Amino acid sequence: MSSLHKQYRMEEDSLGRIEVPADAYWGAHTARALENFPISGTTLAQHPRLVTALAMVKRAAAVTNGRLGVIDATTAAAIGEACGAIEAGRFLDQFCVDVIQGGAGTSTNMNANEVIANVALETLGHPLGSYQLLHPIDHVNRCQSTNDVYPTALKLALAGAVQGLCQELAMLAEAFGDKGISFADIVKMGRTQLQDAVPMTLGQEFHAFAATVTEDRQRLEESAGLLLECSLGATAIGTGITAAAGYRERVVDTLAEISGYRLVPAANLVEATSDVGVFMHLSGMLKRSAVKISKISSDLRLLSSGPQNGLGELRLPPRQAGSSIMPGKVNPVIPETLNQIAFAVAGADTTVTMAADNGQLQLNAFEPVIGHVLLQGLSWLTNGARILRTHCVEGIEANGELLRVKVASSAGLATAFIPAIGYAAAAAVAKRALQDDTPVLEAITSLGVLDRGAARIIMDDASGLSPRVPGGPVVP
Repeated sequence: MSSLHKQYRMEEDSLGRIEVPADAYWGAHTARALENFPISGTTLAQHPRLVTALAMVKRAAAVTNGRLGVIDATTAAAIGEACGAIEAGRFLDQFCVDVIQGGAGTSTNMNANEVIANVALETLGHPLGSYQLLHPIDHVNRCQSTNDVYPTALKLALAGAVQGLCQELAMLAEAFGDKGISFADIVKMGRTQLQDAVPMTLGQEFHAFAATVTEDRQRLEESAGLLLECSLGATAIGTGITAAAGYRERVVDTLAEISGYRLVPAANLVEATSDVGVFMHLSGMLKRSAVKISKISSDLRLLSSGPQNGLGELRLPPRQAGSSIMPGKVNPVIPETLNQIAFAVAGADTTVTMAADNGQLQLNAFEPVIGHVLLQGLSWLTNGARILRTHCVEGIEANGELLRVKVASSAGLATAFIPAIGYAAAAAVAKRALQDDTPVLEAITSLGVLDRGAARIIMDDASGLSPRVPGGPVVP
C-alpha cells in the first residue's frame, strides 16, 4: 500500500492527538519520537540485545505486579506473553525510535511499553490502541520509571554483549597459542624501539599475544560482574515513589530468574539512579582490550611488511587484491580493520566520559548515547576478534629461513656474551659487527676476546640453535 493511501488510527497523549499507522504496534509517544529524533538512522531494533532486555524487565515487572495484586492476573499474563514473544525475536521491527534521543531514554521505554501493550491487546482479541482495556503506562509500566527500567535493561544487554565478546577473545587467544606452539622452534630477533634487541623465538612472541588477549578477557569478565547491580524499583529518582509495597524486593529476584543473571539490589537507590560509573568502567576496559588487540594487529602488519622490501618475517593469509593500480599487491586488510575498530572504541570512550561528566543531580540524561556507543563497540570488537582469528591468525605462516639468517648475522647477539667477556668487550664486538657488516662470531674472533669454539657455543645457545638446560649456566 502506498503512503498516500496508508491508513491511520488516532491516538492521544498529554500533548494531544496524533496519527499512528493503523498496523503499528507502537503508539503516540513513539510517533512523536520518530518526528523529534531523526538523528543517526540507527534504531533500537539494531541493538536486539537491548530490546530483549527491555522485554525481560517488563515481564519481571508484570509477574511481580500480578503476584502483588497491583494488576489483575489476566492483564499480567497477557503482558508476560507479549514480552515472551519479543524475547523470542518477534516484533523487533516495531522498536523503531532512534538510539540517540533526548529524555534519558523515555522514548525507548515508551516504545517498549506501547509495543508490549498492543501485542498484549491483540493476544486478548482487542484492536490495537484499545488502551482503556490495557494501558502502556498504567499496566505495562506499573511501578516503574524510565529511570530504573532503562539502566537495568542496558546493563543486562551489556552483560550479554560482554559475554559474547569474551567467548570470541578466548578463541582468539587459543589461536595465538596454537601458533605459538607451531612456531616454538623458529628463532628471530626481538626488537625494542624498532631496533634489534636480543634473540627470541617466534613462538614466544605469539604466546605473548595469547597472554595479552587472555588477560584482557579476564578484565572484561570482571567488569561484567559490576553490571549485575540492579536499581529496578527505584522509579524516578531512587525513592521508589509509585512502586507498590514489596515490589522492589520481589522484582529483582524475578528478573534474575528470567534473565539467568545473579542480580543484586543496589545498596543505595538514589545513588544508583544518578551514577553511571559502571558504564565508565566498562568503557575503559573495552578500550583497553581494543587498543591492545590493535597493537597486536599493528605488530602483525609490521612483521609481514614487504614482502620483499619490508621485514617479511610473517606471511598473512591473502584476503583480497590490494590495489586498483598496483598488480600483485596484497594488503593486511584484517589487521587494518582491527586498528579502525580500536580507533572507534577509543573515541566512544571519550563520549562515555563526557556523558558521565554532564549528568546533573539525581539523574544522568545521557544514558542513550552511552548505551549506543558501548553496544556498538562491543559488537564491532566481537566481530573483529572473530575475523582476526578466522581470516588472519589461523592462516599465518612464518618465513623461517629468513629469520634464521637474520639472527645469525645480527649484532644483537653480542648481548649474550656479556656474562663471559663483560659489557665493554661485548659493546666492542657489536660495534665491529656493525661497522664491518660482519657476523658476531667473526667480530668476536677478530677482536680476540674469546676463542671461536667457546663463542660458537654461546652464540648457538643464545640464538636457540642448541638446547639450553633449564636453569643452567651459559657455557663459557
